[in-house]
Amino acid sequence: MRATTLRVSLLGGSSLGTAELPRGRHDVPRSVQRLVAYVSLSGRPARSAVAGQLWGEVPEEQAQASLRSALWRLQRLAPGLLDTSGGALAVARGVHVDVRELCAWAARVRDPGADVEDLRLPPPELSGDLLPGWRDDWVLVERERLRQLRLYALETLAARLAGAGRPGDAVEVASLAVRAEPLRESAYRVLVRIHLAEGDVAAAVRSYRQFRARVRDQLGLDPTDRLTRLVAHLEEGRRVAS
Repeated sequence: MRATTLRVSLLGGSSLGTAELPRGRHDVPRSVQRLVAYVSLSGRPARSAVAGQLWGEVPEEQAQASLRSALWRLQRLAPGLLDTSGGALAVARGVHVDVRELCAWAARVRDPGADVEDLRLPPPELSGDLLPGWRDDWVLVERERLRQLRLYALETLAARLAGAGRPGDAVEVASLAVRAEPLRESAYRVLVRIHLAEGDVAAAVRSYRQFRARVRDQLGLDPTDRLTRLVAHLEEGRRVAS
């Protein structure tokens, strides 16, 4: 594999591949997987920080030796993937990382100067959770951050599509956010607003009631006033009519 085509995939699982074969190698040693993942998510951490985070349960000298071993094995598997110059480690220039691509997509969606016609859903390979099954604290924190980032971007994209006169696309995107997190009120709020803007009162009320039933059943709570106010007059009108 040439360094300029290397790709690190962390969403939906850990693998090293190329731009042509993004899910190329899954047979990467665990120590190498954790090294690549940590550096990819941390920017440019010091070697000492990497050793302490990944091998913190052993003495410092042993942790440093484990780091050197993992770096050697990585160099044999994917030469040039990491920049190891100096006292820090970083993903080398030209290497593609799916997490960075997800963040770049979310930034474009949130950019008010971006043309809505140029905005798209992220490709399927960016839809998975970060390193599913990994229980390291640094993974758990970043997994939740990326999950919230993706959901917020979907809500923003749905609202922008609705504002651009593309209600069908807007409903599709908002529904993706709802399916990803069925108890997320902000996603339902976007969906209800889109239905109301299109005059689809039945769909708006149906979406509201669906969310209300879910949060009552699973959390013992009611929707907030911010969502309820959107359909309160519709609910009252239906009660009077019946």
